[in-house]
Amino acid sequence: MSVMVNRDPLVGKGALVEGHRPWPRVVVTAETWRDVIGLLAVGERTLLGLWGERDSVHMALLDQAACIAVVSLACPDGRYPSVGETHAPAIRLERAIHDLVGLAPVGLTDTRPWLDHGRWGAASRAESAAAYTFLPADGDSLHQIAVGPVHAGIIEPGHFRFTANGETIVRLEARLGYTHKGIARLMGGANMGRATRLAGRASGDSTVAYSLAFARAVEAATETEVPPRAVWLRATMAELERLANHFGDIGAICNDASFSLMHAHCAVLRERVLRFSATAFGHRLMMDTIVPGGIAVDVTRESAAGLRALVDEIRAVFPRLINLYDNTASLQDRTVGTGHLPSELAQHFGAGGYIGRASGRGFDARRALPYPPYDELNFEVPVLEEGDVNARVWIRIREVEQSLRLLADLTRAPSGRVRTDVNAQPGEGLALVEGFRGDILASVRLDADGQIEHCHLRDPSVFQWPLLEAVIEGNIVADFPLCNKSFNCSYSGHDM
Repeated sequence: MSVMVNRDPLVGKGALVEGHRPWPRVVVTAETWRDVIGLLAVGERTLLGLWGERDSVHMALLDQAACIAVVSLACPDGRYPSVGETHAPAIRLERAIHDLVGLAPVGLTDTRPWLDHGRWGAASRAESAAAYTFLPADGDSLHQIAVGPVHAGIIEPGHFRFTANGETIVRLEARLGYTHKGIARLMGGANMGRATRLAGRASGDSTVAYSLAFARAVEAATETEVPPRAVWLRATMAELERLANHFGDIGAICNDASFSLMHAHCAVLRERVLRFSATAFGHRLMMDTIVPGGIAVDVTRESAAGLRALVDEIRAVFPRLINLYDNTASLQDRTVGTGHLPSELAQHFGAGGYIGRASGRGFDARRALPYPPYDELNFEVPVLEEGDVNARVWIRIREVEQSLRLLADLTRAPSGRVRTDVNAQPGEGLALVEGFRGDILASVRLDADGQIEHCHLRDPSVFQWPLLEAVIEGNIVADFPLCNKSFNCSYSGHDM
């Protein structure tokens, strides 16, 4: 896995780091860093990730030709030019960097802590959780509604501060960070086994996608070739994970519109997928099944036959559920036109998954940056322009259909080994993998002993949570659960 020849022009503007694969990383000057910020501001690059270490900051970028480059800036004085000053998607990332490693973004006006709620013993600030200041909203007859961080359902914690005029929401601001786990710190110095387990627990509903992203980053860093059978079975797990989550989301969105019948039927299909996953791969969520070098467990012929039967069963049932959704007027009244996300905003934030594709941004890492075996498989990436709750439901529906198509093809996985040893060599690797929410970024640096020197994982929700705040404006308070579930952002994946 050598550095790709099709390079971003930014590569020529810095010192190329040897051993960073498959895309290049360059160390740049502060002037070039500012030039990159300018490219982001005018839409010539999409921000894929922004993270820091004690003495440097790194930014992963995607250009319009689907080339990736990582630019790094040394920060000997603990400061760097702010990206968020002119590019809003970077604001919370820079606040998180300051909390985690102390680097200060020069020019950023929002300097409130993000992950640090004033409870860290080693924190440099002394603010308490009660001192957090939410952004103001001016106007007559406004009132605030505080929701969370503890919620009525069995969900993760997050605080939502609504400012409303009667029932109409004029501002929503979320405060997250309650599920911060310190994964980057735990990764440092970890051996491969421990690091793999940590990656798979970044966000439990995306354990396959995270494990795959981490494994592919390690394999790129060490130039390890994975056996073909393992590659195909990895994709099988990824599509099963996508199916299970989409079924859960479609049903839950309908349930938040008081249409529990759809919720019940989708829950049955989700359970079918989870039970098959447990039978075939030994775990309902397929946790700890994908490892660097391949997969930890092979499947039997009976499992392959069971997969074909599962696909046939869903294909027989799911079209009737689609008709039920599409022909229930009271349900359409709640979803059509609600929570509209403009295409321009989706593009600006680089929104992935069903959120971006429902608003005209057709990016899918499986297609735009095809990795095996998707480069051999035939599938479509559904895209809509409406950008409302209904469109996000329909993208999920179409993706279910495409996953069934892919799973039918994946039943012909080649025979052979399912795992190989990871090459023992130092290096750096980057991977972008399509999870059910969107693209997941993994960056790793390994030492000569195969231990993790540094690892950064980025969830698609990082760029999606702020958009939820945007789409709820002008909607009524009662529609927030519907909008929120149509986004279904990850708290855990965001708060790493």
